[in-house]
Amino acid sequence: MIIINVKDGESLDKALKRFKKKFEKTGVLRELRSRQAFEKKSITRRTQVKKAIYKQGLNQEAGI
Repeated sequence: MIIINVKDGESLDKALKRFKKKFEKTGVLRELRSRQAFEKKSITRRTQVKKAIYKQGLNQEAGI
């Protein structure tokens, strides 16, 4: 459970923004979306490898 203490004089918008940041860091939404449809481990691993290759290519282009 996420607890956000609202400080005296702090606007509700700022407190809500801090809550959203904490919620994003927990990864609950990401996990929920991944559980909506089953994906085989081999396919998950393949997509991770593709992402890693893509990121590595971006890093190499930036280094040139």
